[in-house]
Amino acid sequence: MALKWEFPGGKIEAGESPEEALARELDEELGIRAIIGPLVTRVRHNYRHGGAVDLQFFTVHEFAGEIEARIYHQVRWVKLQDLSGYDFLAADRGLIRDLAAGKLL
Repeated sequence: MALKWEFPGGKIEAGESPEEALARELDEELGIRAIIGPLVTRVRHNYRHGGAVDLQFFTVHEFAGEIEARIYHQVRWVKLQDLSGYDFLAADRGLIRDLAAGKLL
């Protein structure tokens, strides 16, 4: 789904916990070594074309390294209340609403 905003992360590989998968993905995608915090929320989303995703969102308050856009066209830090101004993937939109409204963090 090109040209949509999304959060970094990806598929959990065999033998990985969700936290280990996120730490690996953040290293691969952004070049950072992150300390993965608590689970924020889980989302199951069914796309119209028939695909489905199960997403888990975690906090990351601390990391080492300089962020690099290794696979993304752009990387941005924005205020939570400004997230709704970005065209996110459909699976992320409920989370975006809740974050912008201050319901999760």
